[in-house]
Amino acid sequence: MAYNDNSMNRDVILNYAFSTYGTEPEYPWESSPDNAVLRNTMSGKWYAIIMRVKRQILGLDSDGFVDVMNVKCDPILVGSLRMKNGFLPAYHMNKDKWISILLDGSVSKEEIFPLIDESYNLVMPKAKKRSKI
Repeated sequence: MAYNDNSMNRDVILNYAFSTYGTEPEYPWESSPDNAVLRNTMSGKWYAIIMRVKRQILGLDSDGFVDVMNVKCDPILVGSLRMKNGFLPAYHMNKDKWISILLDGSVSKEEIFPLIDESYNLVMPKAKKRSKI
């Protein structure tokens, strides 16, 4: 499938995830072959999901599709991000702990990369407490 300008953001994110964390995207949904999951290899948990979504489903003006990325976030940060252009309540995820980022050029990679890093760290395995014997 050919992409418009959104593909550059998608490609940049996937390249960043691979070069920073060694993460290869997974494409788990046969019915949505363009939707990619980025999984923390140490915990097995998702830290990002890139999806093609109908603009109208997200409450955006105009027809067609847009790429969005969901990342896990500190709940306090979620509230302030939602007030900024290019950020939406998480699509198909917990809206208190996840945020959707439009990949239409409205959010810079300088804003996106730290959020990917935070999400990756939030899904790291928790250190086990040592038992007191």
